[in-house]
Amino acid sequence: MSEKPIFALMYDFDKTLSPRDMQEYAFIPNVKMTPADFWAECNRMMRENHMDQILAYMYVMYKKAKGKFLFTRDTLRALGKDVELFEGVETWFNRVNEYAEIRGMKAEHYIISSGLKEIIEGTKIAQYFEQIYAAEYCYDENGEPCWPAMAVNYTSKTQFLFRINKGVFDVTENDGLNEFMPEDKRRVPFRNMVYIGDGLTDVPCMKLVRANGGHSIAVYQENKEKVNELILQGRVDYVLKADYEKNSELEKAVFAIIDQAAAVNRTTEMHVQSYEQAQAENEEKRKREWELFRGKNCMEDIR
Repeated sequence: MSEKPIFALMYDFDKTLSPRDMQEYAFIPNVKMTPADFWAECNRMMRENHMDQILAYMYVMYKKAKGKFLFTRDTLRALGKDVELFEGVETWFNRVNEYAEIRGMKAEHYIISSGLKEIIEGTKIAQYFEQIYAAEYCYDENGEPCWPAMAVNYTSKTQFLFRINKGVFDVTENDGLNEFMPEDKRRVPFRNMVYIGDGLTDVPCMKLVRANGGHSIAVYQENKEKVNELILQGRVDYVLKADYEKNSELEKAVFAIIDQAAAVNRTTEMHVQSYEQAQAENEEKRKREWELFRGKNCMEDIR
């Protein structure tokens, strides 16, 4: 654990850090489909089989790749190099890290996405994330997908907030995640969190972070109508353009949130110090009173 307070930034991926769904950059062209046809096929699979939306797209990817190109963990990661990013994203993480350092905090970045982990791992920004929580396949001895290992939908996203909060990062560790942990023992307090996403699939995470003292930001590209509804309904704190450039409104907002978190951390630390000092002084007083009481009793016994 860092000696400095940790400030955690959690991001959706598609339409949050990247302008389009990650499958649309290389995978869909490789299977000779249009984005509209691919997503229509996924929706049909979901409806006809009463499938989870994420499992449906993972299945369609697996089926459509057969006979068209090698579908392995490595080839999926290779697709990541073609994923485009919003302006400023590539330098964003270092800028945030440096600002948090100035404010006496350590910034950490996390992905919580319904997209495919393997593709995200192949992007040029994968190195900046402490953890990437996203959908992924289980692979056989040939490195080919044989079963879904993880499907991250809009409600299951929230478990990863608590993993970050408690420092229980391993997705196979459930006992530690569900055990009671006092607030002051948690690795990242919710007040030191900001969640950045683009829409309705992020709402449970946005509301959870916000309800527990953190901040949520809804980003948009051109059309603000849907995200405006989120702030009007009290689901997010800010609606900002997905512009990660230096001095952008998004950068100013995140830096202001870091300022607030740093100030709260300082005042909280001052409160704890005052409490512990009062506790120690009270204990010392009781010890003196006890010694005085014992002394009086001993004198009476002698008499």
